[in-house]
Amino acid sequence: MGKNSSIEWTHHTFNPWWGCTKISDACKYCYAETWSKRIGKELWGDSTERRFFGEDHWTDPFIWDKEASKHRIRRRVFCASMADVFEERDELRFWRDRLWGIIEKTQCLDWLLLSKRPENISKMIPWKSTLPANVWLGTTVENQQAARKRIPELIRHKASVRFLSCEPLLGPIDITPWLRKKESIHWVIVGGESGPHARPMNPLWIQSIQEQCQTFNVLFHFKQWGSWRPPDNGSFHSKNQIYLPDSMGNSSIKLLKVGKKKAGRDFQGRIWNDIPNLN
Repeated sequence: MGKNSSIEWTHHTFNPWWGCTKISDACKYCYAETWSKRIGKELWGDSTERRFFGEDHWTDPFIWDKEASKHRIRRRVFCASMADVFEERDELRFWRDRLWGIIEKTQCLDWLLLSKRPENISKMIPWKSTLPANVWLGTTVENQQAARKRIPELIRHKASVRFLSCEPLLGPIDITPWLRKKESIHWVIVGGESGPHARPMNPLWIQSIQEQCQTFNVLFHFKQWGSWRPPDNGSFHSKNQIYLPDSMGNSSIKLLKVGKKKAGRDFQGRIWNDIPNLN
């Protein structure tokens, strides 16, 4: 993980450390935990040690910044795909402070700080009023409960971009109370869960968020269906299927478990690829 990330909405990923503790419904089948176990690392939980890295790892952002400067472009860096920058543990303070210094020195990189702990932002960032222009702040909003808890904490901060990651989307979400506040949220990402235990995502939930964003001129990005998707007039086939409720409460929406790669990221016949452009 690093340069040329496979995540659709970023160019690079950078992790100041690996490891985290599960705190919400979205964490139940954490892809990062699964990945770390696959390579023999037990890094999740309150009492488990985190994985830290050597000097070569910390030089990568400077290389990316130099390349971006040379080509007179900006590059997005997702921080952190294998951790939460705002997790509260004493041994993370040194590495987090080091990260802040790198962010300030890499002005051709836009740093996307996505967290399930936005309530910790104020006490952990060194910037006490407006954040640097190259810092984008986001929070995960998987259901309405998470929206009520996390969005108010996020929008307290003056960032160039404030964004929501509704991934994995686990239920219907009404974000209009916050979208009505001008420039409170600039960008919304929606995606389904993948993996062997993936929970299906109702297309009506996606449609609702897309329509809310359209109403308030907020950028909308559909990242992926995940493991489950509609059959689309017979284009997809699977013996593993499920029926979800439609707008009338009838179990008429058919989804097939076809896997993340095959399911793709089209919705309503198109790719929704909105991304803020601050060039």
